[in-house]
Amino acid sequence: MTITEALDRIGGATQVKRSAISNPTVLNEAYAYEKPSSFSRGLRIDLNGLTILLISGTASIDEQGQTVHVGDFRAQLRRTYDNITGLLAAEGATWKDVVRTTCYLRDMERDYTAFNEGRTAFFHEQGLDPLPASTGIQAILCRPELLVEIEAIAMFIPPAEE
Repeated sequence: MTITEALDRIGGATQVKRSAISNPTVLNEAYAYEKPSSFSRGLRIDLNGLTILLISGTASIDEQGQTVHVGDFRAQLRRTYDNITGLLAAEGATWKDVVRTTCYLRDMERDYTAFNEGRTAFFHEQGLDPLPASTGIQAILCRPELLVEIEAIAMFIPPAEE
């Protein structure tokens, strides 16, 4: 049974308001790849005054859909954080709204120290306290030249409209 079916059964709402997150000035849309891909850069869910942003796996991709900083883990990590920052900003959020990240590294043994140093520095720049919950996973990523990919979940209550 889906959530919608369960809510119908108990007389609740039938549709949670949701919309795709996009910021083409930062990175392209997945459908614009040479081989189109079927996913949104993120999904915004508005639920009883709470906004939840589910940011899809994001990497060092530019606005033309090209991988940038090939072979440079630290530069790829920074571009990945910048891309997520742009997606958050498109929905009125910041890293202070991020409650969880899932971080995929192509080679955990080789890159974890650089990853942890880069993440710590970035989170410090953002003034995050407390830090988001996070999981690190070694994974084969969708492009062989990508070294890191990060998902994020943000939650916030948008300001009341006047």
